Amino acid sequence: MYAIELALETEIGLGLTGFGIFFSFLGIVFFFDKGLLAMGNILFVSGVSLTIGLKSTMQFFMKRSNFKGTISFGTGFFILVIGWPILGMILEAYGFIVLFSGFWPTLAVFLQKIPILGWLFQQPFVRSLFDRYRGRRVPV
Repeated sequence: MYAIELALETEIGLGLTGFGIFFSFLGIVFFFDKGLLAMGNILFVSGVSLTIGLKSTMQFFMKRSNFKGTISFGTGFFILVIGWPILGMILEAYGFIVLFSGFWPTLAVFLQKIPILGWLFQQPFVRSLFDRYRGRRVPV
């Protein structure tokens, strides 16, 4: 029973993360609508929290090596909410890249296993882009 509840939390978290990405995309498409962008950020962070757990989320964002990304992402969200969506999204994008730079190799392996898109991501030029960052963090 407990494993089912944990799987349900993970599924809900992945759904919230997906909706967060979708709302952020809509916010950008609709000329940086700050309401959609703020909703996307809230859904994304809450989805990540449900997916990996609250304790793991706090450890991830409060890790000393992730402070620069956490502060940039939080500041970007605050600037977005007060009314400057383009500057806020630039800061958030920088923070997102710094925070999740360690996940790029994992993402590359996943994308290479997708039936149709996998062929594109297995090409030497695209593969070399991901191989450059394998095993180390991007210098910032």
